[in-house]
Formats: sequence, C-alpha cells, structure tokens
Amino acid sequence: MIRVAVQPAAIDVAGELDLHDAGGHGATASFVGRVRGEGELTELFLEHHPVLTAAGLGELAHRAADRWSLAALTLIHRVGAMAPGETIVLVLASSPHRAEALAAVEFLIDRLKTDVMLWKRERFADGREQWVEPRAGDHGRAERWD
Repeated sequence: MIRVAVQPAAIDVAGELDLHDAGGHGATASFVGRVRGEGELTELFLEHHPVLTAAGLGELAHRAADRWSLAALTLIHRVGAMAPGETIVLVLASSPHRAEALAAVEFLIDRLKTDVMLWKRERFADGREQWVEPRAGDHGRAERWD
C-alpha cells in the first residue's frame, strides 16, 4: 500500500502510524521533519504546484517501493503556513526487514529536497521575509542514490 498526500492540514503522526502499521509489517522506519525555529523564525510558508508536487511525491514513493520491495509506504508533505515545531513531512516505510525500510526513508528525504516542486519562504519576528535556497549538500546527498 502506497499513500501519498500533499496537505495544508496538520499531520497526525500517531494516527498516521496506526493507519500505516495496520498490516503487521516486520519493520517500519520513520522520519518526522519539523519546522526549525532558528533566528526568530515565526512562520515557514511552503508554496507548491498542486499537480506537479503531488506527482513528484508519487513518483518518488513508487521508485522507493519498487527499489526496496516495501510492504507499505506513507509520504505526507504539508504546504501553506506553518509555525516552528509543526510537522512539515512524514515518511513511513515498512518491509519485512529493517535495512530496506531505513534505506527507503533516507532515499525519500534526500530526493524530495531536490526532486519535488516545493518552495520555502521564511518570515521572521522583525518582519523580514526570505526565500530558502537549496543547500549545497542537498544535491550531493540526492546524487548518491543514482
């Protein structure tokens, strides 16, 4: 079972884990990404292209499921306005053994930073706003999966 969602609503991590793990898989690996609150950040806004963002996440999910023969995969990414501490992304991957689940989660996090159409804008307490540029290491981490 592959579930992919792009949503403005908060991610219910516990509820998603319960739903995902209903199959009794041998191993489930997870990644919960949260908005950092560095430098008096008050809001992170994620802009996206509704069709292309969902398609990009879906393509990555299917690549991971095929590559590691996953029994289940959940990939949820938030868009819109978020405050520091809120969950921005959730990845759950299940397989009969831990190595495949762990590798799939790492692959998905590394690749979605470079392969999916998402743009981040930060707002700070002093009123400043800035778009977040990709980090130099993001492409290097993504390329190691080729």
